[in-house]
Amino acid sequence: MSRSAHPAGPRHGDVLPEGHYAAPPADLNALDPKVWARTVRRETAEEGALSVGGVPVTRLAEEFGTPAYFLDEEDFRARCRDWRSAFGEGADVFYAGKAFLSRAVVRWLHEEGLNLDVCSGGELLTALDAGMPAERIAFHGNNKTAPEIERAVAAGVGRIVVDSFQELARVAHTAQALGRVQRVQIRVTVGVEAHTHEFIATAHEDQKFGLALAGGQAAEAVRRALTLDGIELVGIHSHIGSQIFDMAGFEVSARRVVGLLAEIRDEHGVELPEIDLGGGLGIAYTSDDDPREPHEIAKALGDIVTRECESAGLAVPRISVEPGRAIVGPTAFTLYEVGTIKPLEGLRTYVSVDGGMSDNIRTALYDAEYSVALASRVSDAEPMLVRVVGKHCESGDIVVRDAFLPADLAPGDLLAVPATGAYCRSMASNYNHALRPPVVAVRDGQARVVVRRETEEDLLRLDVG
Repeated sequence: MSRSAHPAGPRHGDVLPEGHYAAPPADLNALDPKVWARTVRRETAEEGALSVGGVPVTRLAEEFGTPAYFLDEEDFRARCRDWRSAFGEGADVFYAGKAFLSRAVVRWLHEEGLNLDVCSGGELLTALDAGMPAERIAFHGNNKTAPEIERAVAAGVGRIVVDSFQELARVAHTAQALGRVQRVQIRVTVGVEAHTHEFIATAHEDQKFGLALAGGQAAEAVRRALTLDGIELVGIHSHIGSQIFDMAGFEVSARRVVGLLAEIRDEHGVELPEIDLGGGLGIAYTSDDDPREPHEIAKALGDIVTRECESAGLAVPRISVEPGRAIVGPTAFTLYEVGTIKPLEGLRTYVSVDGGMSDNIRTALYDAEYSVALASRVSDAEPMLVRVVGKHCESGDIVVRDAFLPADLAPGDLLAVPATGAYCRSMASNYNHALRPPVVAVRDGQARVVVRRETEEDLLRLDVG
């Protein structure tokens, strides 16, 4: 394999056109533990290649190909236990399945004592098929279809999170037809502007989710739910957004939700037993990110709710939270092979890999930032400023917008992008007729496919023309 340098790209101390970085890290071979899965390290053998679960990525690439997602199973399970332990027996932790869901993941969640929330019929099917008890499933979504509601009610899901007046009526009608009483929560938009990207902020009034506190929609939904046969209203749900580090938004949300509980008590003489404060806690995609630990989050949320309930004279309800990204995000990385390297004088070097926006749309969609490392070896070459891009026919097909990699990078090298466990495989596409990569779980020196790579036969099977 060639190790030739590419001298045209900017070097140490250069300023990026966007100003994202002023200088490269001191050691390009170092791994920030905030960003990488817990068992990822550099092997002393294998030319210093990265390994996960005791298996070098060079061996993983040979066996499973690239691009591929490699998931640290022990890290995933440990994070489940961390969240379960942090909140204790007096609260519920629901893994947000939209981050990434497979039958293997469902089994891990079940074994580690977590519940599961789903937001589509397909996610519900996967959960039930893999053996998650229905009573430990919550069903979300702003436009659940009649067949989806029927499947959920018939299966006996623990909660349906109701998102509209029409859906409330649909759930009640379906439950009555099936001779069931369905437990529901009402999703409320509390008017909180979460400090995150506008496409993943979900609690301000001008968006599609939930029933607004402002104007009385939420209060009216409660009135209707308390009178409908087939419905048992058990709580209020609020979710303010995603990739959030600041707890201030949760404090405002909790205060407003508890205020609604007090209004319900005063008007109806009912104290609802549950509140769900959603998920959205951020993770470290780069060394600049500073996420909170589960025990810190649990204490902060518990203190907020307890204080507000005591002030309102309410019994403290059972709290639910919904970490998805915070569990699976850091546990996986995507492995790519370098294809072409294109230096642009005075700007940066473009490094093209064998994947792209079909396996990670987040950079194009949210302007998300990622880290990247040379994974197949170590290098003592000087840093060069790069943009890691995909192979798709789009100028916005960017994997890592700005990063530093060794100047001796060459075609055939392997690059690893960490923190890709959430919203990468779950949002993957066949754009340009790309084949979606596999998800490979690695643990204790063993690797196994949990979601196989698509094949050309898969690609053509649905094309009946």
